[in-house]
Amino acid sequence: MSEKEALLSTMWDFHSGLRMGFMLSAVAEIRIADRLVDGPLSVDELAELTGSDADGLYRVLRAMASKGVFTETSRRVFGLTPLAEILRSDTAHSLRDVFRLQGKHFMRNAYAEIGYSIRTGEPAFDHVNGEELFAYLARHPDMNELFSGAMGNAAGQTQQAAVEAYDLTGVRRLVDVGGAHGHLLASILARYPGLEGVVFDQPHVVTGAERVLDEAGVLDRAELVGGDYLTSVPAAGDAYVISHVLHQLSDGEAIAVLTNIRRVMDPAGRVLVIDPVIPEGDVPHPGKFMDITMMALSRGRDRTEAEFAEVFGKAGLRLTGTVGLNSPSSVVIAVPA
Repeated sequence: MSEKEALLSTMWDFHSGLRMGFMLSAVAEIRIADRLVDGPLSVDELAELTGSDADGLYRVLRAMASKGVFTETSRRVFGLTPLAEILRSDTAHSLRDVFRLQGKHFMRNAYAEIGYSIRTGEPAFDHVNGEELFAYLARHPDMNELFSGAMGNAAGQTQQAAVEAYDLTGVRRLVDVGGAHGHLLASILARYPGLEGVVFDQPHVVTGAERVLDEAGVLDRAELVGGDYLTSVPAAGDAYVISHVLHQLSDGEAIAVLTNIRRVMDPAGRVLVIDPVIPEGDVPHPGKFMDITMMALSRGRDRTEAEFAEVFGKAGLRLTGTVGLNSPSSVVIAVPA
């Protein structure tokens, strides 16, 4: 293959990625991977189980199998692959809800209008849905549940890896700011038996944390608090973790949240931000694409280490280090200045 042919092939792969994303959403929605846990099934069997058209389903699975998601074990019979396993709903590494979420019209239309964000600097989500993301979710409980599930999927991957890289030994009371359904706090409390924690999020969101914490066996060491982190946060934590929240916020909003924490935190405490940290230059990093998601859905952004230091400084905090700098999500540590 010539260099020009190779370049064209790469661009065609990018073009096919749009369709692949939507196919992943569709098969995640109808739980194809879950149906194959006990072994391969024919397309006719899968179609009957899912209320699908057998020919349409076959064509989609054939295309996905060409990329390693599912495998055609014999003619019109499909089985799981390691990639397809990630679409199962019952595994620790599941991303099923993440793919389901991206296929919902309120999300996919925002990504399709990324040009609006490029032209105006404003979130495409607000433009196509008539309101900002969390206002929309507050009015659509079923989509809010899916969104929280997708965030829980993400927590099981990037957040958990980040927490494992940072030692919380000696912390007595940890406040998870914007903790949603408590997946992150549940994993932390399970790892540190002497720790007590608080899940803090909007009142209609944080109620979902009770089940997650109870199932993890740590509810007796957890407190659920509803509120608005732009106004105030629970006091007296000696560690505050903010996981995948600051990148949803503008610099001004991020400074407001961090200032609220600085105002009530233990003087010897620390703030732990779990977010992508963007490297400079052409270095590949998942955060550079997560940043585009933030641009489409919010007024937030993913930041470089220098940009984190600037935001911390304006909130009366000082950046002291970053753990896992080359990981999809890092732990950025700050203390009172």
